[in-house]
Amino acid sequence: MTLNMGPQHPSTHGVLRLVLELDGETVVSCKPILGYLHTGIEKEMETKLYYKSLPMTDRMDYMSPMSNNLGFCLAVEKLLGIEEEIPARAKWVRVLMAEMTRINSHLVWLGTHALDLGAMSMFFYTFRDRELILDMYEMLSGQRMMATYFRIGGLMLDVPKGFDKAVRKFIKYQPGRIDEFEDLLNNNRIWQMRTMGVAKISAEDAINCGLTGPSLRGSGVKYDVRKAFPYSDYDKFDFQVPIGKSGDVYSRYLVRMFEMRESLKIAEQAIDGLPEGSHIAHVPGVVLPPREDMLGKMESLIYHFKIITDGFKVPRGSVYVPVESGKGEMGFFIDSDGTNIPNRVRVRPPSFVNLSALAKLVKGRLLADVVAAIGSIDIVLGEVDR
Repeated sequence: MTLNMGPQHPSTHGVLRLVLELDGETVVSCKPILGYLHTGIEKEMETKLYYKSLPMTDRMDYMSPMSNNLGFCLAVEKLLGIEEEIPARAKWVRVLMAEMTRINSHLVWLGTHALDLGAMSMFFYTFRDRELILDMYEMLSGQRMMATYFRIGGLMLDVPKGFDKAVRKFIKYQPGRIDEFEDLLNNNRIWQMRTMGVAKISAEDAINCGLTGPSLRGSGVKYDVRKAFPYSDYDKFDFQVPIGKSGDVYSRYLVRMFEMRESLKIAEQAIDGLPEGSHIAHVPGVVLPPREDMLGKMESLIYHFKIITDGFKVPRGSVYVPVESGKGEMGFFIDSDGTNIPNRVRVRPPSFVNLSALAKLVKGRLLADVVAAIGSIDIVLGEVDR
């Protein structure tokens, strides 16, 4: 029997369509059909000034907006050759908010994944805690979701007064909540039956499918972009890369729970050791001058006007820069032809690549396990259909 699951099914987490071939309730084959969202973000970026493309990155994986911002900024900064100009303060705030974004992503994943499998109360608990992170987004940028706080050259603004207190309050509060989540789920018999031994994938198959992030580490492969190719001073932070053993839904769940604890550890180091200094690089003609300078100095006003109206020209060349988002390796390839608009933008989206393993995960499993498998790889269709 051939069955269409989606593109309106709530457990496909967006407009994903799966063409399932079933023998009774056993999955014989699974074919994901994409393209229903058709955002066209990559092609849109090729029509805009570099800095105008930045807000579009928030709208790919909208659970990891600042991770997406960071990847794009790092790629453009590398093309411009200004990586060394980025102040230490900007780098550390970027790390801090990238880790808060990772927790945000994992909280939404945990709540929706548990809801898919019948654990309704978890959804309310995780979204309650996520609000505290969105409060930080609002403090920094005035926006609770699509913050676009990072800028090419640094940050939009320096962190406001009272921000450090909000971060420390969350760091103190959240570990206890993660303990509560694990108390509710780890030894829950229904949770174990729905996740243990379900949608298993070996380390070899995970690598061959191109899996990254928790979906790869759940199979025991210790690969994390933050460790393999450190960026934004990640090599100055002490943290572990959690790995699983069994490569099943339960293992991927445990990896994400451990990752939230490690993100809190990184955030604490970042806020305690936050360097003094500027939040933005001083690169006239490329980076917008500080607002107070723009309001009081003619030269800064001219630079501001020129950048806003004409952007800036980027030297010819191509770069690929990866970052570790909540879902895996998020990479930006940008090709410049020497003008103020990118010649080509290509995103390496972890949701899209990880989704390619779904057929292998569900083959031979029951139809009900398809829901658990989709949730365990944590996809966002805004990132799949760029």
